Order: sequence, then structure tokens, then C-alpha cells
Amino acid sequence: MSWKIPLSDIDYGQEERLAVDSVLQGRWLTMGAITEEFEQAFSAYTGARYAVAVTNATAALHMACVVAGLGPGMEAIVPSLTFVATANAIRYCGATPVFVDIQGEEDLNLSCQAIEQAITERTRAILVVHYGGYACDMPSIMELAHEHDLVVIEDAAHAVGSELGGIKLGTWGDMGCFSFFSNKNMTTGEGGMLVTNDEDFAKRMRLLRSHGMTTLTLDRHKGHAWSYDVVDLGYNYRIDEIRAALGKVQLTKLPANNHRRRHLTQLYRQALQGIDPQVLIPFENHAGISAAHLLPLLLPAGSNRLAFMESMKAQGIQTSIHYPPIHTFSAYQTGQKNTSLPVTEAIAAREVTLPLYPGMSDEDVLTVTRAIEQALMPV
Repeated sequence: MSWKIPLSDIDYGQEERLAVDSVLQGRWLTMGAITEEFEQAFSAYTGARYAVAVTNATAALHMACVVAGLGPGMEAIVPSLTFVATANAIRYCGATPVFVDIQGEEDLNLSCQAIEQAITERTRAILVVHYGGYACDMPSIMELAHEHDLVVIEDAAHAVGSELGGIKLGTWGDMGCFSFFSNKNMTTGEGGMLVTNDEDFAKRMRLLRSHGMTTLTLDRHKGHAWSYDVVDLGYNYRIDEIRAALGKVQLTKLPANNHRRRHLTQLYRQALQGIDPQVLIPFENHAGISAAHLLPLLLPAGSNRLAFMESMKAQGIQTSIHYPPIHTFSAYQTGQKNTSLPVTEAIAAREVTLPLYPGMSDEDVLTVTRAIEQALMPV
């Protein structure tokens, strides 16, 4: 379908084409010097001591869980209102995800009180998700983690460029995981990044990324090594030079594009005032600086969400849902604890995600809000 206004779009141009062409001319495509440059640039941007590029954010989450020591008999606390990869990464290690509720209508992030109530002697880690690019209450979460000796992994897939207290999200906890999927604020098509300030964590990440091998193909190509040892049960989670080159360019565009996203978000808030007092955009009074990855809208309680989304579609406006709660999926009904998350379930049933991307014009936002007004009119 050809949308009048799609849900998201990428900011790609001549810079990305030239970056890819340069890699092709260099004739080295697998992970190498361009990847190292991308990691160094990302480390400098986030303020993390170490950055490790990987093939996608799911790989980053899985490696973070492995490095955190998760295994059978252990538990990790996680929200249900997130993409399924956050919880799957815990299960890949044989550990159990323990789902906890979110704050409420104004804050779709984890409730610190719910986290504290879920901690047991089996809890090993807390996986926080900065929903839509808006910061969780990291000072309180870190205080809880230190009190109970827990590892904190930040799923910052939505939050590249977000800050809290002058500290970039993804660097508050022990490890941070970023996504460069096609709909993210900066994109390489597929791709991800792990960041940490812990040298031992970083060393293990680099081993795990490439089969647990002590030398890389590039080392042998350059004549720096002729063989290798395998010292860990690793994975093939490498990124390639083409995506790393795209990432370097996209990172330079990120500050301006995030600023544009914040402007559009504020414009949405202003344009929606007066349409219906029960229609809400969460995070109005959030702390910190958001990357504004998503524009979540909460419909009035009891609304027919499908009818609303069909009306928006008929008007050429693409919408989505972020997210169906993980604990309601069939794959999480067997062998998992019975989970009741009343706040998550009530809010998830009302959430609709609106178009938001830097290439939107101010007039596009007004077009979307007029479509919302039409979609909310009684039949």
C-alpha cells in the first residue's frame, strides 16, 4: 500500500552511497577497520569506554545476558511492554524472565516498586527498556541493583542519543544494547551495538561476537596471525564493513534528527489539545532528553482500537502497536509463571503508535491529527 504518511522513513542520501562505495572499492567486506572506527565514534558519542558492534540488537541482548552470567535456575526482571527479543535473550541463556508492571498512563516504563517486589534470591539481573526513547528511573533502579547485587542491562534500542542527568542512556547500567534496525533513529538496515565501562565485560563481548576465537580473519589477512584458539563458546554475531560504514554516517546525522523528532513530538501534543481530553500522549513531563523514537497515543478507555486504525488507514495514515505484551504470547504461556500485569494490559489495549520521523513536515503532523479527529468521531 502507498501511504500518504508512513509510520517511519529513513534519512539516506549521497553520504551513505559514498560510504558504501568506499568499502566496495576497498574490497574488504567483513568486520575490519571501518567497524573499529564506527565503534570508536559510538563510544565517543555515548561516553562509554567500550563499544562492540554486532549484527543486531537481539545479538547484543543475548551477549549481555551471557556476560551477566544468566543461566538455568536464575531470573531476570523485565517489562512485558517491549519487543519480544528483550525477554527471549533471557530465555536463550536458560534463565527465566520475570515480567513486572509499568508505571501508568504518563510513563510506560518499568515501575521501580514492581521491580523491588519481584526480586528474589534467584534474581540475577534487571533488563530495563527505555520505551520510545524516554528514560526509566535509572537512579532508583541502580540503587536497587546495588542493594541486591544485580546486573543492570539497558535495552536502549529506542534510546540512541537519549540522556538522563547528562548521562547517555545505555551507559547508566552495566551494559547497554542499541538497535540500528530500519525503523530506528539511526539505521544500518540490521545492526546493533553493545556498550560498557567494564573492561572484562568488553573483552568477553569481543570473544563471544566471533566464535570465541582469539584472532580474527582480518588479523590473519594482515599477516598478524596464522592460526587461532577458541577459548569460549561464542557466536557468529559480527557486523560487516558495509553496515559499519552506514552507521558512521548515520551517527553524524543523529543529533539533528533527534532534535527534529522532539520538535515534531511537541507539535503533536499542541495539535491534539482539545480533540478529546481522554486522548493522551505519555511522557509529557519526562525527565532528561529523549531521542523521541516513538509517538505513542493512548485512546480513551473502551475504544475500538481496530476501528480507529482502520479509519487512519483509509485516510492514508500508517499506524502500529507498541507492543502486544510479551506475557500474553503463546510462546510465553507454557512453562512460565502465571503473570497478571493489570496496568500493562490496560494501557497496551489502548496504545496506537503514530508516524514520527525526521523527514515529516509540520503540516504532516497536522494532517495526522486531523485524521485522528475524524477516526474518533462516532459512527
